Amino acid sequence: MTEDSPTGSATTRTYGDFHRLFEPDSPWVQAAFPLPDGSVWEYKEPNAMVLVRNGWLQVAATPYTRSNDHVQILDNAKHMYFTRDRIEVPAGGKITFEIQIAARTVGTTPGNLYDGYVSWNLLDLTTGWAIDFFTGGDTIATVYGRLPFPGAAVPETGGARAFCFFHELPDVATTPGQVHSYRITYDQAADTVEFEADGAIVDRYENVPDKITGFTAALGLMSEIDIVNGKSVSCHGQGVVGQWSPMRVTTEPASA
Repeated sequence: MTEDSPTGSATTRTYGDFHRLFEPDSPWVQAAFPLPDGSVWEYKEPNAMVLVRNGWLQVAATPYTRSNDHVQILDNAKHMYFTRDRIEVPAGGKITFEIQIAARTVGTTPGNLYDGYVSWNLLDLTTGWAIDFFTGGDTIATVYGRLPFPGAAVPETGGARAFCFFHELPDVATTPGQVHSYRITYDQAADTVEFEADGAIVDRYENVPDKITGFTAALGLMSEIDIVNGKSVSCHGQGVVGQWSPMRVTTEPASA
């Protein structure tokens, strides 16, 4: 992680250094959740090919093999990295995340984003908030939700305690391997979340019912297919290749 010189009252940090991914000083770690039985569920495809080149991270999981028959959240992500440290939101201030992403899919169902995609997730693992971009071979979606992550204390605020809104973006065209620039801004004082893709605002949510105090960012290869009759059906020979640039995070303190 590198810290850029502050501009005015804003501070920008870059989370990259992917060449240090397997070292103890890496800003990224393999994503995992501790389970009630004392075990740990890792989001890690055993045969994933991990490549770092020109400062970007590329991960290929072809085919997907990881699944969970009992917990949907554990079944969804196949391979994922979390930021090592929680990224704090300044009290009453604003935080903006920026990244570039490309996705290629292998053997996924055309037109079905959720069969396999590249994810960029901003997660509050303490309360369950998930604010994401999903990128597939032919579809892009935003995600705004609050989910029962293992260990999260989901607040009883808003219209539903647990919810997830997937918003496919038909006006944002994509092709396999196309690079997209994404930006997500959370304004704690205004209770808003704003999504930008390739320089245009594509989604916005107001009246966020909680004051989110921090995020764990995630880079993942995922699917989103419901478990059926106690059996995962999310792996059928398909796979995904994802590419991520370093992520920039800009924090702005509360206005005086």
